[in-house]
Amino acid sequence: MNSITQAKSSAVDNRRAYLFLIVTTWCWGCNAIFGKMAVGEISPMLLVSLRWLGVVLLLFVFARKQFVRDWPVLRQHLRFLALMGIAGFTAFNALFYISAHHTSAINIGILQGSIPIFVIVGSYLLFRIRITWLQTLGIGVTLFGVVTVVSAGDLSQLLELSINRGDFLMLLACALYAGYSIGLIRRPPVSALALLTLLAVAALAGSLPLLVIETVYQGFTLPGATGWVIVILVTLLPSFLAQIFFIQGVALIGPGRAGVFVNLVPVFASLMAVLFLGESFELYHGISLALVLGGIGLSEFGKAR
Repeated sequence: MNSITQAKSSAVDNRRAYLFLIVTTWCWGCNAIFGKMAVGEISPMLLVSLRWLGVVLLLFVFARKQFVRDWPVLRQHLRFLALMGIAGFTAFNALFYISAHHTSAINIGILQGSIPIFVIVGSYLLFRIRITWLQTLGIGVTLFGVVTVVSAGDLSQLLELSINRGDFLMLLACALYAGYSIGLIRRPPVSALALLTLLAVAALAGSLPLLVIETVYQGFTLPGATGWVIVILVTLLPSFLAQIFFIQGVALIGPGRAGVFVNLVPVFASLMAVLFLGESFELYHGISLALVLGGIGLSEFGKAR
């Protein structure tokens, strides 16, 4: 009877995790659209700083009681969690923006697909979380789906890729976010809102020196009406809602399995580009979607028991 109850509980946790992670990756896909809209409307580091300032203010309103209640536990892990916030939230975005000046969009899209690989390998190296052959196959299939969408179905473009400074910085960014994902397995026993509050404060603090550097070299200009709308959307979706759901999803099924869902981001971004930016939907979009979803299915079916 206990085994039946445990099986039902596990199935419920899986369904919840899938919902959380699909919404998360949709929000992150939205972030790609917002990023395109932000060009000429607001500078990159100002957007990063304002988004985390907005999250901190939201959490002050909605999570103040949880944060105060969980502070004694959070304080015991302060350095570790601050490092996670700076690495996973601030540094990842900063390196992403810098790499965009030195490499192509195709390279960036493909390299983002390396995050699940970093997560699964890192989880094995640090925590000896077993990797099955079917999970490995699933990762390969989803990665091929990412390659398909970012190369616009023309895989011959991959032959022209080369590792340059931008590629290295993007790989470093992916490794940092993977490290953040793996770090969530060691999260203290606190509420997701309390944890996100501390991570957001760390991200905001870490972004301020980068904003100062940007201002010194490029000057400072306040965003217009469109820029502020973008700030609000980025704050609510990829920065607030997505991070809470991602933390919950990792808590339910672990970083390795959750990391596979990251490959849905370029698929969602492509679909929303069709809906909101007027870009045409091509055959390779459908092929990519099938590959990514199929790869996730393989990885989930072959997960270590």
